Amino acid sequence: MLFISKKRNGQSGFTLIEMIVVMVMIALLAALVAPRLFPKLGKGKQAAAKAQIELLGQALDHFRLDTGRYPTGQEGLAALTHNPGVEKWEGPYLKKEVPADPWGKPYYYKTPGEHGEYDLISYGRDGAQGGEGEDQDIVSSE
Repeated sequence: MLFISKKRNGQSGFTLIEMIVVMVMIALLAALVAPRLFPKLGKGKQAAAKAQIELLGQALDHFRLDTGRYPTGQEGLAALTHNPGVEKWEGPYLKKEVPADPWGKPYYYKTPGEHGEYDLISYGRDGAQGGEGEDQDIVSSE
């Protein structure tokens, strides 16, 4: 017996079976690609945090060149965008507000630092001190 499909009222489209087959193929591709992609996403965020810390460090150095000192712990990184009442302040030293780290958490600024005149720190994905992988701390002295 030969089945001939006829279009009803000029309608055309995909059958439910065809839609399910396509969805299964997309799911299989996602299952193969996702595990390889997500570790690189974490490394990308760590690289972005290192780059942001480097740029914040340059802004802190410009602040020091103008004022003769780094911002105090109380002034913090906000001193890079708003004058904290320092006489020789020539800022703003950043074009925008101080960014959050790639995980949406603030950078921590300590002066004097444990590794130099100041420390800029991102505590990684978990936001807690220590950790490995994507949870690893990113410090300006490294």
